[in-house]
Amino acid sequence: MAEEERAGGLSGRVERRTLVRIFLQEDEGYLLIKRLREKGFEGATLLKAILGYGTTGKFHYEGIEVLSYGLPAVVEVVEREERLNELIRLVKETVKSGTVTLEEVLLWES
Repeated sequence: MAEEERAGGLSGRVERRTLVRIFLQEDEGYLLIKRLREKGFEGATLLKAILGYGTTGKFHYEGIEVLSYGLPAVVEVVEREERLNELIRLVKETVKSGTVTLEEVLLWES
């Protein structure tokens, strides 16, 4: 099946990419986004969360007493396979504690 058909018949360019999600703390997300831009990655998005918990089971939430320190966040990057090793290396250098997921996606650009 052609990539264009798999994308629902959308006209335009469709390419296979990998969606990388990095679950981390918000303050590390800002730093990671900055470093990704410096290294020439095409784009990244920081999604702020209001509540979450990780492998420790400790809740992180947006409350008046917390004042935005250590809030959960997700950085999403859609990238070509040949840059994945560089991206993972950058995450390891930047993020103290986090979880990374990788998922194959079709990127459509009109």
